[in-house]
Order: sequence, then C-alpha cells, then structure tokens
Amino acid sequence: MKENPIIKINKMSKGYSIAGKTFMALKNLTISIQKGEFAGIVGPSGSGKTTLLNIIGSLDKPTEGEAIVLDQNISKLTHNQAAYLRNINIGFIFQVFNLLPVYTVYENVEFALLLQKYSSQERKKAVMEALEWVGITSHANKKPDKLSGGESQRVAIARAMVKRPKILLADEPTANLDSENAHEILSTMKKLNQELKTTFLFSTHDEKVMDYLERTIHLRDGVIEKDIVKKNK
Repeated sequence: MKENPIIKINKMSKGYSIAGKTFMALKNLTISIQKGEFAGIVGPSGSGKTTLLNIIGSLDKPTEGEAIVLDQNISKLTHNQAAYLRNINIGFIFQVFNLLPVYTVYENVEFALLLQKYSSQERKKAVMEALEWVGITSHANKKPDKLSGGESQRVAIARAMVKRPKILLADEPTANLDSENAHEILSTMKKLNQELKTTFLFSTHDEKVMDYLERTIHLRDGVIEKDIVKKNK
C-alpha cells in the first residue's frame, strides 16, 4: 500500500495585504512530496519560494486551499499545535546561521532537544551523534565566533538534525558559503537524506544546490512553471 505524501499542497494560494491591495505571493499550487525526497523549490528572488517553505514549516498559513504536512492541515492548527509540529518533526536551516553566540557548539545543538523529554544522557548521546554526522565533534566546546562559515553551517545542520526530524527545510543554505564549503555541506545533507530517510526540501536559486537535487520544482511569480525529476537519481 502506497504511503500518503509527507507534504501535500492542494490548490493553495497565499495573499498579503499591502497598501490596501492584495499581493498574491502563491497562486493555486498543487504539489506532492513523498517521504525521503531530496527536492528543491527553485526560482528567482520574489518567486514565492520562502513563502511556500514557511507554510510547509507551519510558520504561516495559506489564504486558500490546503497544505497537508504529516497528515495535518496547516490551516487548522492552533498556535501550540503548529509549534509542536515544528519542534518534533520539522528541522530548519537558513542562510543566516542563527547560532547563539554565548553558547558552545554543543549547547547550540543541545538547545533543540531542551523542549523535548530527553534525559541529560540521552541529549548527550544525540548531540555527539549529530556532531559526528557533520564532522565537527572536535569543535564541541568552541563558541560560534571561533568557527568558519562552513563550520557554522555544519553546526546549524546538526542542530536541525539532532531531533531526527521527518522533514528538513533549508532556505538558501549555501548563500553565505564559498563553493568548496557549499559542496561539502550539500554532500553532508545528501548523506543524511540517504542514511536517515529524512525528507529534504530546499528553497534556492543556487546552481550548486540544483546539481544535488533529485527533483526541482520551478516557481516564478508564485506559479509552478515546471516540476522536473532527474532520471538518474
């Protein structure tokens, strides 16, 4: 029996009121994402990529239509229900690393587990495992100001993945990285996708990211132009 899509967008639109007029950021989108996909929403700035990612991540709600994530209708979630969905099942990676400067690498990654019922020993095991996934266990006691850009993004990935989310949303994750670090980060994400079966969904216009994606959903002016699945995944 085929599983339900992990993300299902059905005839969904999103509008914002600006200066008394309604601006439609997304227009009548229909998309399904299956468990374990390594996919990206691609397009130029202003195409609606981040808006779509925010709705999928329960940070925003559609104006019309449905966004079903892990069998939950985003429009019908209360504030607390949406927060629970994010805290337990969805990880986020942004172009700005958002590391807490007063805490160590270990503490930054552990922070994602403090809202969950983990014992200190369980947290330690999970954090060190996450740091090992991204190759920075030796930096566990460093503060963020002692890290390079690539190392900082690895910490951000570890923080997002430490709770083993079902979905990881990455908004322009390579924007502040040079080519070498970008490829290393993308290789790490691809490995985690394959080993943990986490569904990765990117928002990007970076060609380096697109080379790694198994599927590219092209947005322009809030409309899907094309949806391409690579034949040789």
